Amino acid sequence: MTSEQFRTALKSDERLYGTLIVSTSPFWPKVIGDCGLDFVFIDTEHIAINRETLSWMCRTYAALGLPPLVRITDPDPHKATVAYDDGAAAVVAPYIETPEQVRALVDAAKLRPLKGEKLQRILAGESLDPAFAAYVSNNTKGNSLVINIESVPAIERLDALLDIEGLDALLIGPHDLSCSLGVAEQYKHPEFLKAVETIFRKARARGIGAGIHFWGTEDEQVRLLNMGANILIHKADVILFRTHLQAELSAIRARVGDQSANQKGGAMSI
Repeated sequence: MTSEQFRTALKSDERLYGTLIVSTSPFWPKVIGDCGLDFVFIDTEHIAINRETLSWMCRTYAALGLPPLVRITDPDPHKATVAYDDGAAAVVAPYIETPEQVRALVDAAKLRPLKGEKLQRILAGESLDPAFAAYVSNNTKGNSLVINIESVPAIERLDALLDIEGLDALLIGPHDLSCSLGVAEQYKHPEFLKAVETIFRKARARGIGAGIHFWGTEDEQVRLLNMGANILIHKADVILFRTHLQAELSAIRARVGDQSANQKGGAMSI
């Protein structure tokens, strides 16, 4: 789908399925393109990806009909505009807690190329010439804005965050949210599930997309969708690679009587 279609789908009743792409290999898009995804998630907050690499990833996946959802390093509107310039169909701003943060990001996403004093006057209420307003709208029609909800203060201010016109979707960061709730990585804890359901319900009631990046079991992910999410980021390429490699090598070793190798490394929380 195109970036414009993705923006429309975020707010619809359609469910959208993606995965986190860690690999920056040029071979990877060909593989990912055959996996039945609706979009890809590229995370520059926790994964070291430089701007040039990010841009070719965004443009390659977009050309394959997989809109790239890019999480920036922090909720800086200038970094959001850089990501859009690099080819992001949607920007995810991490750890949002205030309406002011959302408003600044909406301005960056939906009022390009306005900047500086001109932008400030428009934000203060000055009207745009209708012809130029149409130009701005057309120029940003493919820019989707998604904010991470990852803390108790964000949930407490959720209604105010949702009031900001121009927001397209919310994405739960389950690890940080569980930590903020005081139930770190307890994704079956009633308090965590209650918070998730509240976020999904309030966003969808406003016609705003609601999703989560989750790496749990199939049953856990189905439960999250049934709770109201319409956007699911399923695990990550590196997690799926590790899981299947471990399982298949263990099975092969067992069949020929070899002892399983010690498995190193812990769980991933991205």
